Amino acid sequence: MRNLVDERPTRDLHGRLAWSRSFVAPTDCADRDILDLGCGFGWFELLALDGGARAVTGVEPTEADLATVREHLDDERLTFTVASALALPFDDESFDTIVCWEVLEHLPKHGEPQAFREIRRVLRPGGALYLSTPHAALLPKLTDPAWWLIGHRHYSRERLARFAEDAGLAVERLEAKGRSWEIVQTLDLYVAKWIFRRSPFFAEAVQARVDREWKQPGFTNLFLACRKP
Repeated sequence: MRNLVDERPTRDLHGRLAWSRSFVAPTDCADRDILDLGCGFGWFELLALDGGARAVTGVEPTEADLATVREHLDDERLTFTVASALALPFDDESFDTIVCWEVLEHLPKHGEPQAFREIRRVLRPGGALYLSTPHAALLPKLTDPAWWLIGHRHYSRERLARFAEDAGLAVERLEAKGRSWEIVQTLDLYVAKWIFRRSPFFAEAVQARVDREWKQPGFTNLFLACRKP
């Protein structure tokens, strides 16, 4: 993940990230070995450590993508590894919990079944997967510049559940969250970060509205929780 505006790991979360934090059951964090597929700038690593994780392994596809977390996070419980979600370099049944936030849609096309099989392989029996990804509702697709430009993938509830079930994972929760202000926030981020190389223009004004929206059912993002029997 390219760090264009000097972002750093933070506990000050809003909207989708704040909801992601609440989506993970505390019992799947405390004293658990956790794998973060697509760890980005390390916000979840901070939360996992705060939640009492025994060990957290963060994965990104290139060493450059890990530069921010290596620079700013230093804890003996943390490990960062270059790896592909399609071929995880870990032994069978290595982790109690796996999280995968907004990563599925960036995998090679048609790679989702293999990623789910790899997730199941490295999960211990009773282990949990928590995942989020863009929802294939009409408005989120039409307002996503990456959908128009590069075919950024969005998923239906049925397709996402099928990936998990076909891999042998039992779906426990599947819900849509995020509404119109999430779209506004995302567009603000696209313009500010990718065109002007700066932080979002209207961050403070939008954050409070986004936070209120995420307390309601929504349509922009899907959240999946499933477990290995």
